[in-house]
Amino acid sequence: MSKLLVTGASGHFGQRVLQHLLDTLHVEPARIVAASRQPERLAAFAARGVATRRADFDDAASLPGAFAGIARALIVSTDALDRPGKRLEQHRTAVAAAEQAGVAHLVYTSMPGPHDSFVTFAPDHAGTEDALAASRVPGWTILRNHWYFDNLFQSLPAVLANGGQWYSAAGAGKVADLSRDDLALAAATALAGSSQSREVYTLSGEEALTTAEQAERIGRAIGRTLTVVPVTVADLERGMVGAGLPEPVARAYASFDANTAAGRVGTVTGDFRRLVGRAPQSFDAWLAENAAALRG
Repeated sequence: MSKLLVTGASGHFGQRVLQHLLDTLHVEPARIVAASRQPERLAAFAARGVATRRADFDDAASLPGAFAGIARALIVSTDALDRPGKRLEQHRTAVAAAEQAGVAHLVYTSMPGPHDSFVTFAPDHAGTEDALAASRVPGWTILRNHWYFDNLFQSLPAVLANGGQWYSAAGAGKVADLSRDDLALAAATALAGSSQSREVYTLSGEEALTTAEQAERIGRAIGRTLTVVPVTVADLERGMVGAGLPEPVARAYASFDANTAAGRVGTVTGDFRRLVGRAPQSFDAWLAENAAALRG
């Protein structure tokens, strides 16, 4: 019985992957291994028959045991906005451990166009993709995930607190976002699949929207007027630092707008439908589902 490993399993994304493996794809719990720095947080999945292991990408000694006996593994990219380069170091450690353990196929959550991006942490993803390509792991699937609709839960409160003014340096650039849940389903599908090749999917929504178009739809859904206020990338970064964000984090968030303005995340692909077999949830449907929570 081939074993499937999910790293970062106690995070929001990892938990959704586990839920989809169990409840959408109906993978036998005995095939699934969930790994986390804090495996005690996976008790609910352990109660369903999922094996849990400790895996800390900052502790290489924890990884041989995590990857032992695993046929296919999902490496969920770590979160290190305030530590440029740290994420790449962590990912290289994980890829090396999987290679050493004899894992046959790796799935990795990357970002669109990491080798040609203005996003400050794009080199971490580009470097991880390069590490996979240079590894002796027989097969891998790179999922270049567009941003989540769900990021609005972090960004929208500040907009609403500021009278509905949305400071943006994205200009007329568009984003082709989709939901975190859909991306988790795509990751679960790739992990539970049988592909043994090396392949790249760029997972986008089925429409691309400017910031102004997003603001209009969000405002309509929550019953508030949102006004986009154009600013420069530098002013956007300064404003976030002034609001209390650490400088590396503010720089990263501002770089999202620079990347959007340059047209790097506005391409709609059919890769989600090709991988999963259905269309992703639309922005309007997601807003209707989450309007009450977005109002705060």
